[in-house]
Amino acid sequence: MRFSANVSILFKEVPFLDRFGRAAEAGFSAVEFWWPSDENLGEVEKAIEDTGVEVALFNFDAGDMPNGDRGLISDPERQGKFRENVPVALEVARSMGCGRLNVLMGHEIPGMDREEQLSLARENVRLAADAAAEHGIGVVVEAVNTFENGPYLLWTTEQAVEFVESVERENARIQHDFYHMQRMEGDLVATLRVHVGSIGHVQIADSPERGEPGTGEIRYPYVLAVLEDLGYDGYVGLEYNPTTETTEESLNWLPKELRGADVAVSDLRL
Repeated sequence: MRFSANVSILFKEVPFLDRFGRAAEAGFSAVEFWWPSDENLGEVEKAIEDTGVEVALFNFDAGDMPNGDRGLISDPERQGKFRENVPVALEVARSMGCGRLNVLMGHEIPGMDREEQLSLARENVRLAADAAAEHGIGVVVEAVNTFENGPYLLWTTEQAVEFVESVERENARIQHDFYHMQRMEGDLVATLRVHVGSIGHVQIADSPERGEPGTGEIRYPYVLAVLEDLGYDGYVGLEYNPTTETTEESLNWLPKELRGADVAVSDLRL
């Protein structure tokens, strides 16, 4: 099992461009992040190159996330922005050696048929997946909780799997976030056993406050051990809000010498 630090939500003690270095200093060999819409992409690439970390995943442009946007692909008036972003994001991924990009679906639009929105989203994911396949890159689609994210189009694992299967592209899978799915459906391990074959990337945080593992109700030693036993060999992204004063303090459950390595769940301090 390998871990990646999501620097869009971790290491917020320093500016975004400095977080890659902080992650490397903390022992991580891989990072992930949301689309850096407020940053110069060249500077982002240089920060990553200078620290030598691998990029496990990043998001396509999902709009103004701080102000509530959660994706562009299901909105006929905004899909153009996503389509413009696809070649840009793929060029960044190619130059960084990143093998997977995440797509956020967007919100239900009042007055628009939900199936019509899903059909539009499907077309846009196919477009992205086809373009990504030319570079050997995968695309993942995420279900998220509606408590914090508004009327998001996909809010269960089954919905996400059904959507990805309807895309009918070999390089399209789901991004599975245990925190979001604990909030929406629970039954984490039984669901994992059914759908593990559809998972392209995993993210974790504890529930219900989205803190680091060990601060909430999810029994991560058990959940991650099952994930390991099922043969998942991708990254596990740390996408949580530290409950401690610094991000480094929140990482006590993951010994520094294990943060950049392929580790066994039994070695963690969970």
